[in-house]
Amino acid sequence: MSTSRTTSLWRHSSPILAPLLGLILVVSAAVLWGLVYKPDASFASTARAALVLKQTAIVATGALGMTLVIAAGGIDLAVGSLLALCSVVMAKSLSVGHSPVAALALTLGVGLCAGALHGVLVTWGRLVPFIATLGTMLAWRGAAEAVSSQKKISAEAPEWLSSLLDPPGASSWLPVASGVIWVLALALLLAGVLRYTIFGRRIYAIGSNEAAARLCGVPITSTKIAVYALMGCFAALAGVLEFNNLSAQGNPSSAVGYELDVIAAVVLGGGSLAGGRGSIAGSMLGALLMTTLRSACVYAEVADPLQKVLIGAIILIAVALDRWRDTAR
Repeated sequence: MSTSRTTSLWRHSSPILAPLLGLILVVSAAVLWGLVYKPDASFASTARAALVLKQTAIVATGALGMTLVIAAGGIDLAVGSLLALCSVVMAKSLSVGHSPVAALALTLGVGLCAGALHGVLVTWGRLVPFIATLGTMLAWRGAAEAVSSQKKISAEAPEWLSSLLDPPGASSWLPVASGVIWVLALALLLAGVLRYTIFGRRIYAIGSNEAAARLCGVPITSTKIAVYALMGCFAALAGVLEFNNLSAQGNPSSAVGYELDVIAAVVLGGGSLAGGRGSIAGSMLGALLMTTLRSACVYAEVADPLQKVLIGAIILIAVALDRWRDTAR
């Protein structure tokens, strides 16, 4: 097989193949480690799989929005802080007596407005996305602390809202938690939008060559604002899942470093930090890989400092592969 044909095959298969191979490698290593050091507690257990899926749902929700942003040639460093703010808003709204529907609408509204503001800063404000969202990352974290008075907020929530990430009961027909089903449904919807709609084509066009897209009549400003607004909505949905994960609590200190997992998931899944490329399926597998890796580290009793070094190395490798793919095109 020629070198050019091999490179072409790698480019087209890597969005799925790379994270899938990484996932198989991590699971295999954890299972083998368990056979030697923990024969009575296998890594491949139903309880651990449910926990990994629960954590993956939160990371994958943010990765869905980040796929749009990165494909459009942007970046969003504020997603973790916005998640924390939205989880606090959700808990605060319920604690003061708002109905669950009103609390959910308010939370999504906060995410939408915050994301749209990012888009305005990047387009009308002409700020580099990295700088714009670095500033709002601090602002949204401060807002979360202000709303919660720097304390966790507990709230009462109905079962349909408080059990989104709970494993299905024996009488349930669902194979996994309902929240995981919703995330998968959103992923399918978003994949269809990117592949079959004009909006999806505009996102890739802007990320590939913004100047050429402008000359072709693509509305750059409105498309970018819409992309960042959607990112804010997905951050809000991740905040609702985090509220559920914390047993109906909003924590202003939650999701620190969440943006790194989300960005790494997208890049591992074939997204390019240079823009113009991104895969929903790849991002979902990348999110599963990141959470499985963290779970495997905990299972293998890897010290927290070493875990951070390992995750950092994974991110560096992902970015290096991204650059290699760009130069090979």
